[in-house]
Amino acid sequence: MSKKARISGVVYSTDPDFQYQSNEEPQAETLPPARQTLKIWLVKLGGNKVVTTVRGFVGTDADLADLGKQLKAACGAGGSVKDDEILIQGDHRDKVLSWLTGKGYGAKKAGG
Repeated sequence: MSKKARISGVVYSTDPDFQYQSNEEPQAETLPPARQTLKIWLVKLGGNKVVTTVRGFVGTDADLADLGKQLKAACGAGGSVKDDEILIQGDHRDKVLSWLTGKGYGAKKAGG
């Protein structure tokens, strides 16, 4: 969904007291690092590509993007933030785990 609030249903109203309602859900406040429970996954994509995925962040999209940027810089790798997940190119589970625990986040490796 785009950054703008989407209005559905009513297109025009002659009622001067009518209030449009947005369908956009309010975002949750960002929990402090000690209350976060992040899980670090290793995902194999087609073509023998490996991606380290961090899931479970509770907070705003801006804070998630900022955390993703810091993790990519700490690992020295590229990546992105999509669908409430941080994706980092390559197998950086140990680096990500040590960086997150050093910053006070609750984090653990997940998966097989």
